[in-house]
Amino acid sequence: MNEAFMSDNTAPVDFRILRVLEEANTGFEKPYGYDKWTNEAKLLIRSEFGADAEFYPVMNGTGANVISLASVLSPFQAVICAESAHINVDECGAPERFLGSKLISVRTELGKLAPEDITPLLHSEGFEHHVQPYVISISQVTETGLAYSPQEVSALSKFASEHNLLLHIDGSRLANAAVHLGCSMGEAVKGADLVSFGGTKNGMLMGEAVLLLNPEIGQNIKYYRKQGMQLFSKMRYLSAQFIPYLRDGIWRENAVQANSMAAKLASGFVKAGLKLAYPVNSNGVFVYLPDSLISKIERNFGFYVWDEETGLCRFMCSFATTEQDVNSLLNLV
Repeated sequence: MNEAFMSDNTAPVDFRILRVLEEANTGFEKPYGYDKWTNEAKLLIRSEFGADAEFYPVMNGTGANVISLASVLSPFQAVICAESAHINVDECGAPERFLGSKLISVRTELGKLAPEDITPLLHSEGFEHHVQPYVISISQVTETGLAYSPQEVSALSKFASEHNLLLHIDGSRLANAAVHLGCSMGEAVKGADLVSFGGTKNGMLMGEAVLLLNPEIGQNIKYYRKQGMQLFSKMRYLSAQFIPYLRDGIWRENAVQANSMAAKLASGFVKAGLKLAYPVNSNGVFVYLPDSLISKIERNFGFYVWDEETGLCRFMCSFATTEQDVNSLLNLV
């Protein structure tokens, strides 16, 4: 069984990440983020995301989302997100449980939010019987594999500022978005107040990070990280991975490979007469398959049937996906 298309989490770790972990695994270092590796990673983060960026490594993506949101929310405040957002669908209710805050989900055809989707939810400002929206959360890329352009992010940022809201970006696949957009990762989130920055899906072993880009927020985040069980004692092993990832352009190289394999797979599906559900902006391909073809592919490849009623399926590529993997799958179509 070939699991190359089930998830980008099925991929191995980039050997360059393993190499830096071996380098970090020498001698003694202060724990909890007061080590030289974390300090170097902070400088690289600021080079990529701006001089005001604050870097708080955590252990996983759900932790990054929960801790980032917890650092800015009161329990009577709410988060506005797309109905398909990871925080709304795939985190087992962790945000609601640990934040004590409501998620207000918005149904959108493509999983993207725009200011006009949010405006109708803001009419109860100051009314104590209703939760008060305070954070707009979007995913870059979305759970449907679509990227927000810098102009779209800027429009949401401007809208948020005008309405005294904050903009959070779930960037578990931020590298894939930046490659598609032809920009830096910093440019792909410019205007956001806080970012959940991912690398696990793009070659890293473990660990994500909360990035605070607005110097006026999140002053107590280190306490939320500790309470939220996301403070890793041997922090150097999380932080060290970000050094070659950013410094050596691993993020871009790996995302280029993942995105290009997804584009090749999508092209093959279309040539076979199959219908794509969404444009392919990143490393995910969503396609409608008949039951007979689903059964045929399932005997050889791992993938997700997203909707059994419509036959919508998701195929996810990674930096380790090869042309041979793609061709072997397309030979079954």
